[in-house]
Amino acid sequence: MHPISLGIAFFLGSLPFGFWLGRLKGVDVRKHGSGNIGATNVGRVLGSGWGYLVFALDFGKGWLGVWLAGKMGDPADVWVVTAGLFAVLGHIFTPWVGFRGGKGVATSAGVLLGLTPLVGIVVAAVWGGTFLACRIVSVASLLAATAFPLLVLWLDPGRPALQWVAWVMALLVWIRHRDNVMRLIQGKESGFKKGKKS
Repeated sequence: MHPISLGIAFFLGSLPFGFWLGRLKGVDVRKHGSGNIGATNVGRVLGSGWGYLVFALDFGKGWLGVWLAGKMGDPADVWVVTAGLFAVLGHIFTPWVGFRGGKGVATSAGVLLGLTPLVGIVVAAVWGGTFLACRIVSVASLLAATAFPLLVLWLDPGRPALQWVAWVMALLVWIRHRDNVMRLIQGKESGFKKGKKS
């Protein structure tokens, strides 16, 4: 067991690529759009290409945290699974920008693929199908987060550490989307229409 892997995962997760790339473009993304440093807001503020890049980087740091933890110990043990959670916590509570980071969706996706690829693929399909149907990122993210722990129970049973981390990660996504939920209830949540902002 290697508890140091938790610190490494948190550090990787904490790297605020959305904020840094915005600064590179001369923009503080926290002062525009939703104020979030994640891929969706970066895409709205800086353009879709930058949003995709932030998603890829945030996804990669989640996956890397899990991969490194696996190299340091048993790939199925509790330290690897918990390292995935710490990567997500690092992203959400990044010390680089006052402990106010992103919503954890892209980083969670990278962690998920690293921990349980089959579940990761199905969750990605849930996200993609939902987004194509409604064109609202928050709805797709919330449904995918909800599907994650349920799919772990179904497709990857026998890993209690993964099961409890899946529920915690899903809860974190819901908590971080509480403002989106309120806007959805009020009918004010923004969506996308074939590459255009609505």
